Amino acid sequence: MSRHEVTAPGGRCVAVGAQVTFEDRTWQVTGVVDGRVYLAAEDGATGCVLAARLVAADGFEFLGQSAPQIPPAAAWAELPLPARERAMAWLRHIREVETGLPGGPGSGGVPRPEYDPRTFTLAEREHAKAKELAALGWTKVSKSTVQRRRIAYHKQGLMGLVDQRTVRPRSTTGRTDSRVVAAVLEASQEVRGRKRATAKQVIERAEQMVSRRYGPGRVKLPARSSLYRLVKALEDPAEPLGSPARTATGPGRAGGGPPALRPAERVHVATALLGVEAVGEDGCAVAVSVTCALDGATGCVLAAVLHPQQAAPVELSVLLAEMAVPRTARPGWHQMLRAAHEALPPAQHLMPLETRIEAAVARPAALPQTLVFDPAAAAITPWFLAVCEGLGVSLEAAPARRRGTRSVAGDTVKALAAVFTRHAAGLATALGAVDSQDSAGGQAQAFFTLPHLHDVLDEWITARWHTRPQQVLRHPLLPKAALAPQEMWRVLLGVTGSLPVPLSGQDFAELLPVQQLAVTESGIRLGRRRYDHACLDEHRGRARPTTDDGRWEVHHHPYDIGQVYVRLPDGLLHEIPWTERAHALRPFDDAVRRRTGQVLAARSGPPGHRAPAGGGPGQQAGVPVPEPGEQGLMADPAPGGTRAVPDGTGQAGTLWDACAQAEQW
Repeated sequence: MSRHEVTAPGGRCVAVGAQVTFEDRTWQVTGVVDGRVYLAAEDGATGCVLAARLVAADGFEFLGQSAPQIPPAAAWAELPLPARERAMAWLRHIREVETGLPGGPGSGGVPRPEYDPRTFTLAEREHAKAKELAALGWTKVSKSTVQRRRIAYHKQGLMGLVDQRTVRPRSTTGRTDSRVVAAVLEASQEVRGRKRATAKQVIERAEQMVSRRYGPGRVKLPARSSLYRLVKALEDPAEPLGSPARTATGPGRAGGGPPALRPAERVHVATALLGVEAVGEDGCAVAVSVTCALDGATGCVLAAVLHPQQAAPVELSVLLAEMAVPRTARPGWHQMLRAAHEALPPAQHLMPLETRIEAAVARPAALPQTLVFDPAAAAITPWFLAVCEGLGVSLEAAPARRRGTRSVAGDTVKALAAVFTRHAAGLATALGAVDSQDSAGGQAQAFFTLPHLHDVLDEWITARWHTRPQQVLRHPLLPKAALAPQEMWRVLLGVTGSLPVPLSGQDFAELLPVQQLAVTESGIRLGRRRYDHACLDEHRGRARPTTDDGRWEVHHHPYDIGQVYVRLPDGLLHEIPWTERAHALRPFDDAVRRRTGQVLAARSGPPGHRAPAGGGPGQQAGVPVPEPGEQGLMADPAPGGTRAVPDGTGQAGTLWDACAQAEQW
């Protein structure tokens, strides 16, 4: 067992940062050393108790691990560089005060004598830290300053360590806590349209919300005079307090390092090129790569995204969200899975929908301890570095490949790409995407769009890859017993006796890239697609009150066009569905998409040229797309819902056959 954790009744893991109830008080665990648990209360009181006595005491209750807070990307980016650097420096100092190690528990090393929890109390360590910082030239740092910073970190995360004196005040809200601003905006919305609504009512409602959500006295409220100015600043000029509510009148809208011994200890990011192409957004074929986050100990694919080969570097924050948030916790996951599952005929699926949902729920999800990546192929931002520091995720650059050396993770992802390529090509053949003249060579045209192909990959990983024994997953004493990744995950969880804690659904949206966009009468426009939801009705055509340009903070998944979230005045991220998602993946619409690719090819090339990779099922190699006005007699139906007709050039064109296409539904 780790020297920084102790097991509570029921198998729960009490580690540094956990909240417990002991002797009718709430404490935070600040250290677990040699069987002793060091505790600290919010009022500054400290204590030390034997671990065995703690967990067996009457009234002991494990309240859970204090969840690390992810700093909002937009707010972190607005901070001056000195403020961000100072906050990161404070984080290491706070960790050293609490655990004895600047990197936190499990970071390795030996605590400095003055910060050893076995020798000095928390108050003594805070006093030593204040003296150290003063000797380094930090001004106005006392023991109480260190204590306030430590408490603020556990309340607000990394943002609680930001010196507000160095932050440029926002145009309307000044330095008011963002949670207070969100409460005032929500209270203003509740009294919207009432003739007798007053600023006093808004303030009282906001104070009640803050106290109920975060606990009495946990969020500092400004003076009443400041709150009145805040209500006035956030008031909509077109709809002041006491005026009738304004209604929306827009158009109709549709609803190479050390080995890993534990799960999620070391997660490797690697990319490989697929042997099949996909249909791009312009109707042309694009080469596709798959980037995977591979658990080094179990071989489980914690995250996998598809993207064009020549695309920008992969967003590591997206991979972190994919691997650290369980699928069931993601907003709208069940609806998105059902819509994507219906895109293929039932006979072409590897498992029924309900079985797939159960299997997806059981897929591993965990926050990695160390993330190993290729710096040339991954995008790292200052905000992502801050997120990893706050979550305790170590980043490690993969060593450069030398002649004669192998990358196990890279070779595994290449093997995954090769096996999946055969599966996708076989599926396309079954759906009629292989040219009848080229069937001997087995050359498949680009048949799937990227969303289609991504769903096929997700199902294949769940049903095949995670249940497929792998040669590298064997115990040295059992060389003839190869395990599957899913089995190895269960084995190591049973041995380590601890379960990696994932993040929440709201954290999934927070980790996605951010854009500043306008909310119009028709919703949100992103990538020539429209996203809309009823939660936008109160904000259509309005500027965001807490920004200078009035644009809204929109988080989007760069590799999944259906996942877009907007931060509303309540401070939360709300999912905004793609308006065309309900029917964009249906068989009929997919056939229309493939026919559109043929028409685009006819527009961009001379008559008689080869159809593009986006051609529909039954489209033959070398067959020209009929020019407008060409006439011909129908011949026998061709496979896949089309019938061959003479096109005036001695070759066969294609016509739509509704009956044949209906059989594929």
